[in-house]
Order: sequence, then C-alpha cells, then structure tokens
Amino acid sequence: MIKTFIDKLLGKKTGTAAAKGKSRFGKRVDVPVSVHGIDPELVDKRATDVVRTLKQAGFEAYIVGGAVRDLLLGLRPKDFDVATNATPEQVKGLFRRAFIIGKRFRIVHVVYGRGREHEVIEVSTFRAFLDNAAAEQVSGNEKTSKAQLAGMQHAVDASGRVLRDNVWGPQDEDATRRDFTVNAMYYDPETQVVVDFHKGIEDAKKKVLRMIGDPATRYREDPVRIIRAVRFAAKLSQLGFKLDPKTAKPLVESEHLLHDVPQSRLFDEMLKLLQTGHAIASIEQLKVLGLAKGIYPLLDVVVERADHPFVQAALMDTDRRVGEGKTVAPSFLLACVLWQDVKTGWDQRMQRQQPFPALQDAIDDVFDKRIGDVSGRGKLAADMREIWVMQPRFDKRSGSTPYGMVAHLRFRAGFDFLRLRADVGEVDEHLAEWWQEFQQADDSRRDDMMEQAREEQRAKQRKAQPAAKRAPKSGNAPAAATAADKPKAHSKSTAPREPEGSFEHAEIGDPPAAGDAATKKRRRRRRKPAGGGEQGGPSSDHGSSED
Repeated sequence: MIKTFIDKLLGKKTGTAAAKGKSRFGKRVDVPVSVHGIDPELVDKRATDVVRTLKQAGFEAYIVGGAVRDLLLGLRPKDFDVATNATPEQVKGLFRRAFIIGKRFRIVHVVYGRGREHEVIEVSTFRAFLDNAAAEQVSGNEKTSKAQLAGMQHAVDASGRVLRDNVWGPQDEDATRRDFTVNAMYYDPETQVVVDFHKGIEDAKKKVLRMIGDPATRYREDPVRIIRAVRFAAKLSQLGFKLDPKTAKPLVESEHLLHDVPQSRLFDEMLKLLQTGHAIASIEQLKVLGLAKGIYPLLDVVVERADHPFVQAALMDTDRRVGEGKTVAPSFLLACVLWQDVKTGWDQRMQRQQPFPALQDAIDDVFDKRIGDVSGRGKLAADMREIWVMQPRFDKRSGSTPYGMVAHLRFRAGFDFLRLRADVGEVDEHLAEWWQEFQQADDSRRDDMMEQAREEQRAKQRKAQPAAKRAPKSGNAPAAATAADKPKAHSKSTAPREPEGSFEHAEIGDPPAAGDAATKKRRRRRRKPAGGGEQGGPSSDHGSSED
C-alpha cells in the first residue's frame, strides 16, 4: 500500500492498469469544434473572460461540468463554472471582486455586475482523486485556516466517504473524481476544444447517464451522488436520457449511506430536486427508482402529497416559473406542501383559542415536526409564516387592511398562494380576482372596490340572520296570544327587531335581557308614532318596514 501511494505521488501507473498500459484516470482526448459542434454564441462572455484572465496569468482554465454538457446538447446553460490549476488564493488575486467560500469544498465566486443583475462565475481548483487506496494520512497542499480541516487526519474514512476535498491534483484526476461522464468534460472557449477523459461526448450522443468508475464505490465516497443521480435523470429525461443500468442498480441498497450526511446538506439537495425546473419529473424518478421514501423526511412528505391538487399545482407552478426564467423561493413551495398541516392544526385549535393565536401555535407545531432546526428558524421560516398569516387577512377588504396588504414586502407571495388556493377551489375565485384587480387599481378605483366589498358583506350578514317574524297590521288579539305563549319574564323582549342595521350588532341566538337599555330604546322608538297600540304591542307600520 505504501508503494502504491508513493507511485501515485510520482505519477506512476499501478496494478492492472499499468499492465494493460491504461491510466485509471482515463485517456485525454482533445475534441475539435468540427466534431463537438458547440455554438460559441451560447457561451457566457463573463465565463470566457474568467478563462482568458487565468490563462494570461499562466494557468490552465476551462469551462467545466454541466455547462459543457448543455452546450453539447445545443442548450444555453443557466450557470457557468470554471476549473483551473490555480489555487483559490491565486484566483482571488486576479479579480477585483472575488470571494473564497466554502469549508469542505473551497471555491471562488467571481462577481460581475451589481444588484439583481449581477452574475457569479464559480471557479474551482483541480482536485486530486482520493479513494480507499490513498486513505493514509494526508498533509495536503490545501491552503486554509479552517481548524476543522487542519486537524483532520485522513482524506477518506473507513467506509470510503471523502472527508477532505481540498487536496489539489492534476486535471485527469479532477475529471475522474466527478460523478457522471457527461459532467466531466472541459471546454476552452478560446481554442474551442473540448477535453474528454471518459467518453462523455459518446455518452451524450447515446443519451446515457453513466457513473465514472464503480457506482457503488462512488456512492460511498459521497452519498449525495444518489440524489444527484435522481436529479440529473429527471432533468435530462425530457431530452431522452436514461440512467445506465449499472449506475441505477446500487441506488436503493446505498440509500442508508445518506443517514451520515449532514441534515443541512440534504435539505439543500432536496431544494435542488424541487426548484431547478423539474420537480414533477424528479418525483416521478424517485418513484421509478424505488427512492420515494427514506432520503429526507420532508422530501417524503412532498412525494406523498405530490398528487394532492394544491401541492401538484404548486409543483407545476414552480416548474413553469423556472422555465420562464423567473425566480422561485423555497419558502413558497414548502408553504404549499405544509399548508395541509397548518390548516388542520389551526382548525383544531380554533375550538379553544382565538383565531390568530391558534394559527400561530399551529405554525410553530408544523415547524417543530416537519422542518426542525435545519433551516426552519431563519429567513425561510419567517417568509413561510408571513405567507400563511396573510391568508385569513385576505378576507378583510375594508378599512386600512387592503392598503397595508398590498404594501407588504411578501404580498406577492401571499397573493400567489391565495391564487393557487382559488385554482383548486379552496377559496372563492371572486376573492382572488378582487385582490388581483385591487393591487393594480388606482386609489379612486380601490375606494369603489372596498365600498362594493362592504355592501357584499352586509348582504351576506343579512342573509345569514334568521328571518324575523312579521307583526300583524291591525288588532291586538294575535299579539296578546303570542305574548301569552311566552314566559312572562320575557314578555317585554318579544317585540320584533329593528330592520337593516340592527342585525349587525346583535349576537345571533342570544335573546335580549328584559332590562337591556338598547331594547328599551328600541321599544320607545316603536311607540313614538301616533296611533300606536298598548305598551308592548307593535306599531301599525313596523311590519311593513321589514319588507
């Protein structure tokens, strides 16, 4: 083993690979533009600028990974990554706005532009390929001040999982440590040459997703590759790509390895599954590959509810927005997925609590049970809470509430949530249409809309009230008979109620007390017209006033 390690450091071929005259890191093939056919117009000019700057400084540099794969397929990549033999510190020194990020995997973000229009080109250093054969103590050539990495003794643990990923190496090893052959190609935008070590161009033409090396071993090295396999299979399935059978076979039996992956990293990978424009296809792939349950608890909930009309509408809406180049927020999608839990808990608590405290307690309970402390206590939780709390406020369309709602920072997300609820019949379509118009109307139109909403509310309240009994227009005998049927203690409270506005203030089902002041005032108003009957009897025009 020591000899193997020394041979590796010296770049010598070992074992069977040496006997056959083959390198375990593949054979470099430079593919010209006449063969690969990449359109240079699809390449981001800022990525080209990063490559040019690094090359002018004497380093190797290429566009790498999924961007090269998409370019080969004639697609315009959304993100461009660059790989180089320069260290993060060397890269940072060449650009005015560059930042080293990451701990386990240190990379550089080169930033172009400002505000929402800014673009980030991610630059990584060629990594060495580390496996069980090189699990001895590694002094490394990484330059980092992070205590966690400086004190780590091994690059690979006993199971084969990579622990240190900042050990620099040559380009062929960097290619081999990548996951799929179609993601392990390098493109030089200046010479227009594609560098291919593992027949990635051939697999791209065959539309096959094939893992580099032994799939089971590669999943042990980094279990998150299991989720990446699902994501790429979903993303490329629309183009006719399929997982290589040998790549797919160990997925289920390797799933338990994900239990050792930090929850925060699994959470991020789950979001990539759901928010890269292929959420529906990803869920379908999870089912097809036998991974519908067990990867991550919250993902289990998403898969389980994917056929629910509201959740399905949210997933489809997310895919649509990504396809149109619009931004998507994880808070919105997760708020849709967990709304069922919030609503159920809210309804149960309403039996013993006021509406708003009941809603807040239901939300807290959902965070504890479904999200935990991974990301549910930061901005994500705050945004989800605001979306949920807005929903009952949409019912109030008078006073200052509508103006305050449309000025709210998260109004658009809250309204989109309401819109989806209306689409599946959970709320009245008219309510969503009202808010759609209100947010775009001028102040004069808004005042008219709120007045109309108040009239609609009054009409609903009148309709909800029990019908009042009409008083006879003449004669006191029927009134006396009616009074006789009532207990004497309540004989003064049997006069018909005031029409119109009086319904707004009375509690339904609560009979007025005999000495109630409001009741007395109403009785005095009824006796006021000339020609009224005896005390307690109805006036001659009261019955007609209710028509």
